[in-house]
Amino acid sequence: MLSYWEKQSLLQYDYIIAGSGIVGLSTAISLKDKLPAARVLVLESDILPTGASTKNAGFACIGSLTELLSDFSNMPREEVLGLLQMRRNGLQLLRRRIGDEAMQYREAGSYELIGMQEEHALAQLDSVNNVLRPLLGGDAFTLASDKIDGFGFNKDFVRALIRNNYEGELHTGRMMRSLIDIAIARGVEIKTGCRVSHLEDLHTGVRVTVPTAEGEEVGFMARRVAVCTNAFARQLLPELDLQPGRGQVLLTNVIPGLRFKGVFHMDEGYYYFRELDGRVLFGGGRNLDFEKETTTSFDLNPEIQQQLENRLHNIILPGQSFMITDRWTGIMAFGRTRQPLIRYHTHNIVLGVRMGGMGVAIGSAVGEQLSAFLTE
Repeated sequence: MLSYWEKQSLLQYDYIIAGSGIVGLSTAISLKDKLPAARVLVLESDILPTGASTKNAGFACIGSLTELLSDFSNMPREEVLGLLQMRRNGLQLLRRRIGDEAMQYREAGSYELIGMQEEHALAQLDSVNNVLRPLLGGDAFTLASDKIDGFGFNKDFVRALIRNNYEGELHTGRMMRSLIDIAIARGVEIKTGCRVSHLEDLHTGVRVTVPTAEGEEVGFMARRVAVCTNAFARQLLPELDLQPGRGQVLLTNVIPGLRFKGVFHMDEGYYYFRELDGRVLFGGGRNLDFEKETTTSFDLNPEIQQQLENRLHNIILPGQSFMITDRWTGIMAFGRTRQPLIRYHTHNIVLGVRMGGMGVAIGSAVGEQLSAFLTE
C-alpha cells in the first residue's frame, strides 16, 4: 500500500507517455522543449522498449521504387506524398536532435534488387521521379545495374539494381541511447517495468493505472496522456484499427571480403539487408505468412528464418560461406492504410501509434505532432 508521502509527491505529473520507444521518447523531448518546467513521465512496460524501436535494421527509409508504386496504386497521390514528406521531416528532426555522428547516420543512398517479377517497375522510374522531384529537389531513383557484378549478387535473380538517392542508415542502439540520454538531460522521468493497464479520462485529468508486482495498483495522475505503444496499443484500446506485424531478423558472422556496403531492399520492401561491421543483417519475409506474423509474440518463425537463409545463399551471397550468429524479432504495427494513427482518443488522451514499419523515419515527427496536441 502507498504511503501518504508517495500519494502526495510521487504520483502527480503534467504529462504521462505510455511507451519509451522512438515515438514516446520523441514526444517527451518535444514536450520539454516547449515547456521546460513541465513534469513529464514515460512509462515502459518492460526493461527495454518493447516492440521495434530497438530491434529494427537501422534503415532511414523514404521508400523503395516498388514500395512507392504499390502505395500509389492503393492510396491517393496526396496521401503518398504527405507520408513521404513526413518521413523526410522526421529524419531531419531526428538528425538535428541527435547529430549524425552520435548515431552513425550516413545518407549514402540505398539499392533495390529487381527480380523478374519487379522488372515492370523500371518503365515507371522516370514518371515517379517526376512526381517526387518537387518534394525532394532531385531524382529519387537512378538505375545502377552496373554495380550488380561488383556487389556479387546472383544475376540469374537480380535483373536490375535501382539506387534511391535519398535514403540512409544509422546505428539503432546508438540512436535509442541518445534519445534516452537527451530525455533524461531535459528532466524527463522514465520508469521501466511499468505496464499501463488502464486509462481513465476524468475530464480534469487522466488516471493511469499500473499494476505492481505485489498484485496492487498504482494510480498516476496527469493533465494529459499520450499512448505511444504502437503494436501493443490494442492491449489498452482494443477498438483501434491496428494489427501487429512481426519482423524476422538474422545476422551473419563477419564475412571476409564482403563485396557490398550500404542498405538494400527487395520485393516491395518486404525484405531488407545491410552490411553491418563486415556482417550481413537480413530481415523480412512477413509477406510469406501474414496470418502467423500478425502477432505480438517475439518467437522466431522457423519457415521464414529458413527463407532468409535461402535468399542469403542463393541471391545475396552466392558461393560464399557464412554462419548465423544472431536471430531476433521485432513487432511493428499496421492498419488498413499506410497512414499512422495520430489523433485524440478523448479530450485528454492522444494516440501516436501504427507506424507501419516506418518508426525510425517518422517517429520524431509524430512525437512533435503529439506534443502539439498535448499542449493545446
